[in-house]
Amino acid sequence: MHVLIIGAAGMIGRKLTARLAAGATLGRDIDRLTLVDVMAPEVPAAFAGRAEAHTIDLSAPGAAERLVAARPDVIFHLAGIVSGEAEADFEKGYRINLDGTRQLFEAIRAEAARAPYRPRLVFTSSIAVFGAPFPERIGDEFVLTPLTSYGTQKAIGELLLADYSRRGFFDGIGIRLPTICIRPGAPNKAASGFFSNILREPLSGREAVLPVGEDVRHWFASPRAAVGFLLHAATLDLTRVGPRRNLNMPGLSATVGEEIEALRRVAGERAVALIRREPDPVIDAIVTGWARELDAQRALALGFRAETTFEEIVRAHVEDELGGVVG
Repeated sequence: MHVLIIGAAGMIGRKLTARLAAGATLGRDIDRLTLVDVMAPEVPAAFAGRAEAHTIDLSAPGAAERLVAARPDVIFHLAGIVSGEAEADFEKGYRINLDGTRQLFEAIRAEAARAPYRPRLVFTSSIAVFGAPFPERIGDEFVLTPLTSYGTQKAIGELLLADYSRRGFFDGIGIRLPTICIRPGAPNKAASGFFSNILREPLSGREAVLPVGEDVRHWFASPRAAVGFLLHAATLDLTRVGPRRNLNMPGLSATVGEEIEALRRVAGERAVALIRREPDPVIDAIVTGWARELDAQRALALGFRAETTFEEIVRAHVEDELGGVVG
């Protein structure tokens, strides 16, 4: 089996690659792994001789065609720029998040026109496809009403994925990721970044800024759960999914205050004291327009799983990133 990961140098891409290197399977042995990103992805030692890494911008002319020419069996499309950056740079957001996706889909269609070819394509969408007003719990049937450019770009990608799958050009599934928390590494330009920052930084003994009130509620899952979603989506019998190929992923609805309480239970008052309140009306306006809770009954019935308490999310980060030690 040939697996292609686009966006392999990103946080989720790296963790997916590591899980595959650790022995996770996609139903068959992986004899070829192609890792692609705008920055050079790292090839795990476990895939030495079976993997290659490429520094490629998917939206560049001809890039998608070069990647698809090798006819990968499974394609994970994780590439994109984050919400805050897509909002700040309109042209870049549409070029990367929409044009790159469309070019990938078209490259697969063109390849299939030359000779039979129908790969599994897993597309990471986002709960940003939903915008207020919405019900307290958003179901799979709720209309896509994005209030940001990022959410709009993801919503268009979902529609394209469903249509290209309906036409038989590829076997696609879109997974609407919750906000992934706790993200390791340095803060990024995502408007949602503070949800991770206020936990990750204090757990490592550093100060963090909280730009919104503690009553802000949101929908979360851990990086560990996100990788599990991807692996399951790659092997799921899609006849069980039907024509509506985009699914709300399971997660956990929690307020910022509940995040902080979970931090207190795991790391104590010293960690909580490192959170500094600094209101930011721009971030507050973006985040308060996002979904607070999703009904993920379809995904749960199909076998997708996530954490059920925020303490589980915090402890997963301590185990996976800090070696089990809070410092």
